[in-house]
Amino acid sequence: MTTPTIEHVQAVAFDLDGTLCDSVPDLAAAAEAMRGHLGLAPLPAKVVESYVGDGLAPLVHRVITDSRNNEAQAEIWEKGFVFFMKYYRDHLSDFTRPYPETAAGLALLKSLGIPLVVITNKNEILAAELLKQLGLADYFSLILGGDSLPEKKPSPLPLVHAAEVLGIDTANMMMVGDSKNDILAAKAAGCLSVGVNFGYGDMTALSQDKATKPDWIIGSLPEIYENLQPQKDKADEAV
Repeated sequence: MTTPTIEHVQAVAFDLDGTLCDSVPDLAAAAEAMRGHLGLAPLPAKVVESYVGDGLAPLVHRVITDSRNNEAQAEIWEKGFVFFMKYYRDHLSDFTRPYPETAAGLALLKSLGIPLVVITNKNEILAAELLKQLGLADYFSLILGGDSLPEKKPSPLPLVHAAEVLGIDTANMMMVGDSKNDILAAKAAGCLSVGVNFGYGDMTALSQDKATKPDWIIGSLPEIYENLQPQKDKADEAV
């Protein structure tokens, strides 16, 4: 995929799980502990990984039923959810780590004076705490979780809201993520959609469908800076 013409990028939004950090080890540990608490057998981490992306409430349903679409009985789900949330809060970053070059890529973008935001379907309080524990929180002007607004990705609302807060047009914002939800939200909001090829989503498969094909696929966050840098140089020359 060729790099698109990138102009007037005034903000960059990032997904969290599968884009900035690999959180599956801790999510899988919480899932295993919860299933044990409910008297269920453990699930492989790869299975848990396939259930990530729509927030923690759906994740608990999927982990309990070992199905992407089935819902657990209300009483069992509530018991599992309460246990899962407590366990996960206490073990947010035992094994979760930023992907290679995440901090470097964020620092480079910040050096251009571009505001950065996180738009995740994870609960806002957990997302903010995880970013803090990973040493990434200070890079971001705004953190929106799946429970911050009435709608979450793939709805465009979080991106539209972020653009309003920053005082920019969504056409001048870039959304970087690893999943179908990220690309659909970006397209619906009129943002440039950027897919990462190292996260949990299958970017090759998503690219086969026009509805989920990102405008650009990258292998590391510094690639964003490298393609924005010429704009900065041109601007400097024009002064």
